[in-house]
Amino acid sequence: MRVMSERESARGGLRERKKRATRAALAEAAVRLAAKHGVEKVTVEAISAEAGVSPRTFFNYFASRDDAFLILDADAAERIRLAVLDAPAELTPLHAVRDALADELAEAEQQHELWALHAKVLRTAPDLLVRSLAAHVADETRLAEAVARRLSPGSGGPEAAAGTGAGPKDAEERRKALDLYPRLVAAVATTAVRVSVEHWSSRPEEGSFADVFRRVFDLLAAGLPAPAHV
Repeated sequence: MRVMSERESARGGLRERKKRATRAALAEAAVRLAAKHGVEKVTVEAISAEAGVSPRTFFNYFASRDDAFLILDADAAERIRLAVLDAPAELTPLHAVRDALADELAEAEQQHELWALHAKVLRTAPDLLVRSLAAHVADETRLAEAVARRLSPGSGGPEAAAGTGAGPKDAEERRKALDLYPRLVAAVATTAVRVSVEHWSSRPEEGSFADVFRRVFDLLAAGLPAPAHV
């Protein structure tokens, strides 16, 4: 019998997939309504109706209306973290992170319009933008912790200590517990995704998003050599 990996276990069965789909539908509805009418005019009732669920169901997924605007896929960071941990041992940390991100961004071209709307909504609501940035920083810390675990599998890394009650617990202490290398890999990967999206959005004729994404990571893996002058 094949043992289910941590990542597969986290994905869950049909019920969990339906829950993820409902949460994603609510987040998308919130973003589209806010882009059209403005954040301040969007209600929980309107979001719920747009997603085809009841307001009571909305609060099964979000503690408040504003939470629905923050991140389009709240589970993505955890899937990426688990993919990094499950990646073949022979991969470098950078390549493990690259492959994990590539899986999540496989439908990037189809999702680009929604991402653009989300960015527009956040730009018009500074308080939401600050909260969204904080959430991304927390995700980056979790990614760095996964890299640290790959480097020292037996130790469990700072992430394991945070969950036992014996080690660092808040986000700042967890970041301080990380060594330079895993923090740098996570930060570089996060920036690489942003640069890939921005470059592909401005020059889609140069190729698919996947092509641009791979080129960015190839440059990183090569040590960012200066391009040869033509």
